[in-house]
Amino acid sequence: MKRWMLALILSLALFAQAQSPGGSLTVSFKDDISTLDPAIGYDWQNWSIIKAIFGGLMDYQPGTTQLVPHFAQSYTISKDGKSYTFQLRKGIRFHNGREMVAADVKYSLERMLNPKTQSPGAGFYGGITGAGDYTAGKANEVRGIVTPDPYTVRILLDKPDASFLHKMALNFSFIVPKEAVEKAGADFGHHPVGAGAFRLKEWKLGQRLVLERNPDYFLKGLPYLDSLVFLVGQDPNVAFLKLQRGEVDILGDGIPPAKFVDVMRDPNLKKQVVVGNQLMTGFVSLNTQVKPLDNPKVRQALNMAINKERIIRIINNRAVPAVQVLPPGMPGYDPNYKGYPYDPAKARQLLQEAGFPNGFSTVLYANNTDPNPRIAQAIQQDLAQIGVKAELRTQAQSTVIQAGGTKGQAPMIWSGGMAWIDDYPDPSDFYWPILSCSSAVPGGWNWSWYCNKALDRRAEAADAMVQPGQEAARAKAYQDIFAEVMKDAPWIPIFHEKRYLMHSPKVGGSDAVLVDPIHTPVNYAQLYVKK
Repeated sequence: MKRWMLALILSLALFAQAQSPGGSLTVSFKDDISTLDPAIGYDWQNWSIIKAIFGGLMDYQPGTTQLVPHFAQSYTISKDGKSYTFQLRKGIRFHNGREMVAADVKYSLERMLNPKTQSPGAGFYGGITGAGDYTAGKANEVRGIVTPDPYTVRILLDKPDASFLHKMALNFSFIVPKEAVEKAGADFGHHPVGAGAFRLKEWKLGQRLVLERNPDYFLKGLPYLDSLVFLVGQDPNVAFLKLQRGEVDILGDGIPPAKFVDVMRDPNLKKQVVVGNQLMTGFVSLNTQVKPLDNPKVRQALNMAINKERIIRIINNRAVPAVQVLPPGMPGYDPNYKGYPYDPAKARQLLQEAGFPNGFSTVLYANNTDPNPRIAQAIQQDLAQIGVKAELRTQAQSTVIQAGGTKGQAPMIWSGGMAWIDDYPDPSDFYWPILSCSSAVPGGWNWSWYCNKALDRRAEAADAMVQPGQEAARAKAYQDIFAEVMKDAPWIPIFHEKRYLMHSPKVGGSDAVLVDPIHTPVNYAQLYVKK
């Protein structure tokens, strides 16, 4: 492992030397950046920015889903799969100049698990021994996070978890210096201090955020850029014009739908577009705790009412229809599963059987960034065909997220703009944070408020398959779990979207990092300016 990692670092360093360092790139976003606190940030805009400022024990080889040690030099796993020992690299320094040590890892994980932090990712780490007592206020520390010396961290689990290394590459586990957090207090998210490739230089709320190169970053030669500028409050159509004028280099919100056909027909503009697959599912959440959506037959009827092919045409065919929770390419995806067909007549029949022969009224929330209002209108029209009157509430993304995390508030949410994109490439990530009983909590992302304890137990059993050779059996176990989820129909899966990233001619970087499957939307540390 150590020799392999050394070879990777050397190859990255050589690649870095092949680029011309320096320069700056500008990224546009419509919505403001809410926070850069890795324990809290969970939005499209801040996900990759946080990855650029901070880091964790694990990461992924750029442009791939292959796990590699990051701030950890190496790791070992016990035979029973319940103990992970990480050896930290020496000499890694936070942006304030202090060396990172094992105590920082323990502090960061405990801070994230502390209910006062209100981390949306805390549920990922509930399996660490002692986490429950700590979050309940019964202990002053998490006893399963042990630091035998300044460069060793041992994490004990209550039970084996085949996805645990992925979780140590998640933003929520990223390492922060205690003194910087205590100095900034509740405003740490606007005064972030990490040990990543970039550090914060300037932040004018509602206008721009500027990152500058971290000269002490442990991967020598990276990042290539001197700075990154994020312009917020940019209408996507205006940002598109700015890109053509050379004022913007990356469209963070993608190509405006109204411009997509023209871009793809123009040979010169098409050269500036990188296309990639992504592990995502766009869906409508159906709140299982709100009448009449608490009736499975009603939810099944709604699944049959939506014309997904028509919705995909709204986004210029940039997706494939979804019939299940998992996206293609994810272990456990079932290519033979047919799901609920588009059948309005059958939908009306199910509504009648459920006691709603004349339909009912409800509310559908959606992000107000185009094309989401148009997609929501198409869903509204389809529902009207079976007698369901859905009032549309198209609002800012943060408002929709808040509504979804408030029990009983949002009967239906079109997830566009916030569609579930993998946190890590494992089927458990499409279950525990969005469909499990543990995620049906205020502020969580289980907007369906769905809870099936029997499926939770089956998912726990699947996650205990940690030994080599059990990968196929584990994938089949999750395949069966998601088939049961679809019987309960807490979602209407709509589509699996492809990624179309448009950039200016001066943006350098491989296609793989421009549509990086993990550093979404872009792996900023790997970009450079073409000379």
